[in-house]
Amino acid sequence: MKKSIIYTVLGFALVIGCVLALKSCIIQNVQPEDCTIIDVRITKITEGTSFDIIFHDDGTDFYYINRGLEQGLNLEALKRKVLNKTVTLHLANIMGGITSEHISQMALDDEIIFTEFKN
Repeated sequence: MKKSIIYTVLGFALVIGCVLALKSCIIQNVQPEDCTIIDVRITKITEGTSFDIIFHDDGTDFYYINRGLEQGLNLEALKRKVLNKTVTLHLANIMGGITSEHISQMALDDEIIFTEFKN
């Protein structure tokens, strides 16, 4: 009987741990202090799955605006504005400070192209 109680408690702890780990990967209500800021040269812009907009750098990295096309952004306008230029990205940090490829804010010089930050 004691073993079954121990296994039940361990099972609940495992489930709670998994839920907390998954929740920490969900990006929502990001603030500037929750981000890593980088400057990157954009060499290619494509449409991803689920209306995402994918920005490729001059290496192998890419960054995305989640459902950017649903938020009123336009691929052709973005290409004219940021293609082959260096932009500043705020990338959301997840799960213990790991930097994601999720763009929370994009700026070109002093102009904010996109932001998720609430005032």
